[in-house]
Amino acid sequence: MASMLSWITGSSSSNKRKAAPKDAIVALRAHLEMLQKREIHLQNQMDEQEAIARKNVSSNKTAARAALKRKKQHEHSLEQTTAQIATLEQQIYSIEAANINQETLKAMQKAGKAMKEIHGGLTIDKVDETMDQLREQHALGEEIANAITSAPIGETIDQDELEDELANMEQEALDEKMLKTGSVPVADSVHRLPAAVNTEVELRSARTTAQRAGKLPAYAAPAVAAEDDDEEAELAKLQAEMAM
Repeated sequence: MASMLSWITGSSSSNKRKAAPKDAIVALRAHLEMLQKREIHLQNQMDEQEAIARKNVSSNKTAARAALKRKKQHEHSLEQTTAQIATLEQQIYSIEAANINQETLKAMQKAGKAMKEIHGGLTIDKVDETMDQLREQHALGEEIANAITSAPIGETIDQDELEDELANMEQEALDEKMLKTGSVPVADSVHRLPAAVNTEVELRSARTTAQRAGKLPAYAAPAVAAEDDDEEAELAKLQAEMAM
């Protein structure tokens, strides 16, 4: 029970200490507002007495003199009030600054405690160890990525074999076209032949066709074979000259 009372009493006193600066500022501001109103009132009184003095300066000097005297009294009171206002304003500024400093210090103390708790389980060795582990894992990730992207999947294709197969297909297509037309395509700049060679090729093809059909006598076959040999030699010669 006593501990509970002490806790309640301590909490109440703590709240009072926190509220003391605010209460002082509120009271000072209320008194400052009253003095500012009094300042305005005194200024109005001075203006009024000065107006009375100016009005009676020629006709009633006694009344004018009395008005100036009252003006002086109001002026003295105004000076005191103005000084009091300045003092109160300075006090309010000082209390506010002190209260701000106190709250700032408390906030900094809380921040210091929080940082101490955060850094309580941290050391330079632990930080270095963590950074080393991160660097190792990063390097491992790079090696894994390189291994995945660089290793080919499936059987490796031989490019030279593909080129050879493509060249054979092109040659077969050219041979087939020659058999059908009896002449070399003009569009093929590599295998283009002169017109005389094309004529010889046509003649040879015609003879071969006639022999197969039985239109040429059998004894003409050796001559045709000899002519074919001559034509082959002539054709090879022409191709060699074109290659040069």
